[in-house]
Amino acid sequence: MTFGGGYAMLPILQREIVENKKWATEEELMDYFAIGQCTPGIIAVNTATFIGKKTKGVLGGIFATLGLVFPSLIIISLLAGVIEAFSDIVWVQHAFGGIRVCVCVLIINAVVKLLKKAVIDKFSFAVFLAVALAAFFTDLSPVIFVLIAAVLGIVIKNAGGKKA
Repeated sequence: MTFGGGYAMLPILQREIVENKKWATEEELMDYFAIGQCTPGIIAVNTATFIGKKTKGVLGGIFATLGLVFPSLIIISLLAGVIEAFSDIVWVQHAFGGIRVCVCVLIINAVVKLLKKAVIDKFSFAVFLAVALAAFFTDLSPVIFVLIAAVLGIVIKNAGGKKA
């Protein structure tokens, strides 16, 4: 159970998938996050589907997806009425304010861990900087960023004589 949606689950996914279960490497997980960002649906659900498919085939993908969705569905269904009934209480509002700040920290922590593995040379730093600036100052779709970064990776790495 997490607050903050799919992005808030990224540090949990990273810890469980890479560090604890060793179902994927950091690099594979970053690829799954990138593809999951570009495909319809929640990034955490898409990533779970990829991991399930990788480890146990199509049925693994299906069960991983259901395993991620159903507990949240049940909890949300139970909490929906309760949260609305108590949302006017000041201390509940303050609690959610604190939870929102905590979610930001968890997301930043996941980003820093992934950044250490992704930005490994001048080229990857340049792509990171360009995408970060474009994301901060434009309303372009993340799909556009991923596609442009993929093309840059192919062109620049091949032009430099390195295999992508």
